[in-house]
Amino acid sequence: MNQKELRKLVEKYFNGDSTEEEEVALRSYFTTENAPPEFETEKAIFGYTAKPVEIPEPSPDFESRIMAGIDASEDISRKRYVKFLISYISVAASLLILIASYFFFNNRSSTLDTYSDPRIAYAETMKILYEVSAKLNSGTRALQPVSKISEMRAKSFESINKSTAMIEKNLMTLDYLQQAAEITGMSDNRDK
Repeated sequence: MNQKELRKLVEKYFNGDSTEEEEVALRSYFTTENAPPEFETEKAIFGYTAKPVEIPEPSPDFESRIMAGIDASEDISRKRYVKFLISYISVAASLLILIASYFFFNNRSSTLDTYSDPRIAYAETMKILYEVSAKLNSGTRALQPVSKISEMRAKSFESINKSTAMIEKNLMTLDYLQQAAEITGMSDNRDK
């Protein structure tokens, strides 16, 4: 095969236009004959593809190792995402705090007196205190029925105490009569 034909076949091969017969011819040429020095690279390529390569069978745990590698890479990407997210949230929170503190300290106004004359301020204070007192007094009026209950309880205890005093007085009289009877000996005659 001359160099012109060889160059044409190699060009067809690299463009993907060559047929199987032409590829077989190129392989056999580069593996058996001495190629010109300008085709050393092509000789290495075709020499590599001409050798039969045996592909080994994967080990039984091949699939589990692949899945473990995928899971590990997903964990790493999740960790990176979480770090990325945390850093952005931290920056956003810091900016929010700075903006809020600016508005808080910038919009603070000092409290000013509303009255320049102390007599007017005193009069307004007294007016407010009288209104508060009136409201409290109206609230205590609602409790008057409760005070009546307390008064009725005291009166009923008083009448019970009077009754108890009368009974005690009568019992004292009876006790006195019994003592007198014991002294005179009249109670001994009754028991017998």
